[in-house]
Amino acid sequence: MRGRWWSLLLTAVIVFLLAYVGLTYLDRGNEPTISYTEFSRQVDAGNVDKIYSKGDAIQGELKNARDNPEGDGDYTRFKTQRPAFADDDLWRDLSSHEVTVTAQPVVRERGVVSNLLISLAPIVIIVAVWIFVARRLGGGRGGAGGMFGRKAPPKPVELRPGTQRTTFADVAGIDEVKGELDDVVDFLEHPDAYRRMGAKMPRGVLLAGSPGTGKTLLARAVAGEAGVPFFSASASEFIEMIVGVGASRVRELFAEARKVAPSIIFIDEIDTIGRVRGGGASVSGHDEREQTLNQILTEMDGFSGSEGVIVIAATNRADILDPALTRPGRFDRVVNVSPPDRGGREAILRIHTREIPLAEDVDLTQLARTTPGMTGADLANLANEAALLAVKRQQQQVTAADLSEALEKVQLGAERTLVMPEEDRRRTAYHESGHALLGMLQPGADPVRKITIVPRGRALGVTMSTPEVERYAHSEQYLRGRIIGALGGMAAEQVVYGVVTTGAENDLEQVTNIARAMVARWGMSERVGRLSALPSDAQQAYGLSAAPQTLDVIDAEMRRIVDECYEEACRKLRDHYKQLEALAEALLESETLEEADAYRIAGVTRLTKAADA
Repeated sequence: MRGRWWSLLLTAVIVFLLAYVGLTYLDRGNEPTISYTEFSRQVDAGNVDKIYSKGDAIQGELKNARDNPEGDGDYTRFKTQRPAFADDDLWRDLSSHEVTVTAQPVVRERGVVSNLLISLAPIVIIVAVWIFVARRLGGGRGGAGGMFGRKAPPKPVELRPGTQRTTFADVAGIDEVKGELDDVVDFLEHPDAYRRMGAKMPRGVLLAGSPGTGKTLLARAVAGEAGVPFFSASASEFIEMIVGVGASRVRELFAEARKVAPSIIFIDEIDTIGRVRGGGASVSGHDEREQTLNQILTEMDGFSGSEGVIVIAATNRADILDPALTRPGRFDRVVNVSPPDRGGREAILRIHTREIPLAEDVDLTQLARTTPGMTGADLANLANEAALLAVKRQQQQVTAADLSEALEKVQLGAERTLVMPEEDRRRTAYHESGHALLGMLQPGADPVRKITIVPRGRALGVTMSTPEVERYAHSEQYLRGRIIGALGGMAAEQVVYGVVTTGAENDLEQVTNIARAMVARWGMSERVGRLSALPSDAQQAYGLSAAPQTLDVIDAEMRRIVDECYEEACRKLRDHYKQLEALAEALLESETLEEADAYRIAGVTRLTKAADA
């Protein structure tokens, strides 16, 4: 740091000297120096307007510009030197030609004080810019020292007055994960029992899972259950432009946590700094991210196991973390936080609706059944959207209709006030009826929950189908049924109108993804065989992990599966044309059909839960 201030001082001195020399010796004006003979000639010609004399030095200004005898252009102001041996009567000649002799110099030059003040201006600008950049890089604290990571020491997360600590009672739907973290809580509450047995707790726990599954909430619950200080930081806070800042902040964070041990350090989005090392270096020749990661590894190695400091980190991309971070001795435990199952979703909904007055017609069990794949954050947003709708409608309670509409808004987007021509509206009704009818007729397909031709988000109409039970493995028949259902809209347009429109764009994307996975990843093609020709991480870089001949076979098999499903979809819709027409007419009349009405109008018997399973 001392060396950096010396470099700033040396830079300021050099800038000052250059500015002063330039102002003093180079900024003397562009007045030419003429000969005394030329000056006398101009006096005799009556062309001199005024002069100023100091000793033998004369400055003057002409009435009319003259050609510069020593350079290009002309001049009016000039300088000359009267020779000491001159024996002319200069004063008489000046008086006879009415030349004004002034008391002030004709050519003014800045004095030493002015040059000094002007020379200091660049120095002031440099220092101001230096301090501004330093404060920006340092987070606005500590002046220029902030440039080198000197910020206020980290402090534990403090509760606002009137708030309570988060505990495991506030976490639902992920009981298996809570079981993994119970050991951490017990160690923080009873560290002596572990020390007597010679046991050491994991130095780090990595929570891995998709966004919204409750990783941060779990970390807070562990700290709340144990009643210990909780330090929370995002990995991006450690990264700065200046190399070494992140490592310095990591040292400060771990030092403060040791002072108040037992304690918990929570690092969110650790993949920001924990990616596999070996990438490109920064402009300074060192990678700030790698230095920060190395410091975290060093600090975790320094734990003796009895300090009572446990690091909990969260990430959405555990697959890209550096192996040194997840080896035993660093993050010993990797806990996968998955989206909740049906029972977990029901428990989460009950937690998030504790302070929301619910009407008697609200069935959280049924709502949990119709929200597969939704995370805790999604369900919290669903409950909040339903409460907002109830407030807008000036209701005293949240009804089942509010929750249903909120679910549609969360999953599909808000309703659009779009006025469609009657022909497009009718075509959309047949399109959605095709999806729904094939979903009802296809064995093992997901039950149809709702059909609507009200525009939402990007869609002109929507058919909602959700499984009756959780599915963790899919058969080829089920996947073919999903393809047939997705092609139902296009097939209905083909059967009714003989042409297809652009309304099936999203359906075709879904069909393509399912067919590609069936052929290239799940071994459901005899020609490709039982191999993974396109691993899941190569889907974006399609074609990089298979030979060209294999790709040709994959394309041919995808096309075969989709063509077979499309032909079956068209055949079934032709065989059940009256039911398709009945659904479309009902949609045109009421715009939205719930599950029971849709099955009744289509004349299809709803499969039992046992049959669905």
